[in-house]
Amino acid sequence: MKIFTSKSEIKEFLSALKMDKKSIGFVPTMGALHQGHLSLIKRAKKKKDIVVVSIFVNPTQFDNKEDLDKYPKTYESDVALLESVDCDVLFFPSVEEIYAENVTSEEFDFDGLEHQMEGRFRDGHFDGVGTIVKTLFEIVEPDTAYFGKKDFQQLQIIKKLVEKYNLPVKIKGRPIFREDDGLAMSSRNTRLTKEHREAAPFIYKTLKKAKKKFGAKSPEDLTKWVEKQFKKHPLLELEYFTIADEETLQTAKEIKENKQYRAFIAVFAGDIRLIDNIRLKNN
Repeated sequence: MKIFTSKSEIKEFLSALKMDKKSIGFVPTMGALHQGHLSLIKRAKKKKDIVVVSIFVNPTQFDNKEDLDKYPKTYESDVALLESVDCDVLFFPSVEEIYAENVTSEEFDFDGLEHQMEGRFRDGHFDGVGTIVKTLFEIVEPDTAYFGKKDFQQLQIIKKLVEKYNLPVKIKGRPIFREDDGLAMSSRNTRLTKEHREAAPFIYKTLKKAKKKFGAKSPEDLTKWVEKQFKKHPLLELEYFTIADEETLQTAKEIKENKQYRAFIAVFAGDIRLIDNIRLKNN
């Protein structure tokens, strides 16, 4: 596996591969890799000639400096994992390499997608996401980039970014990877206390129950039901639960036949914030 830390060197390396008509798959990450990341890399390996992974903890998408400072950094084990799945290229730039001395976000208009859910609770988050993803796409120039659906809102926003800026990259969303007990895999899971880790699968269990009730209950009643479940839980604090249109991400007031819906949730387990979602059947 080749490892690059400078934009110019990776661009030079990849441009030679493009001259040879090699296709490039790209998996952007913030490190602390887990099986969910590896599943994206394996998918890219099946579909593309060369797979590039980036590890970059992007400061502009954190609205909480303490969260940024505590974000797990596991470079050596990440490299070992990447080598275990035959990753071809790792891009591991510094903050200075990406932002020089101007560590700020561009401002984006994602047609309202950025104002829903995560956007309501994390000020400036999606400007930061848009800034780093656009920058990485311009450096790597992949044919296809792969993202997990755990961050479904982010996935939709990146698709909108590509559409609005005419970026020549296909975006592929891949299924959520889960632990055996149902907890969505996340780099933040490693920071959970033993008690909170044992409690956290309640999030997905509640989502699955909500999916079964979908249709029989109105979105408003189902939201109240979920809120009630978490009020009874001693270790988990619900930040939000919402049923939204998959395309617009706007909260559903009523269920329409020709729309696809998804339930989204954010929960605090102690001071660790966990998100998850599930697709809802609209029969």
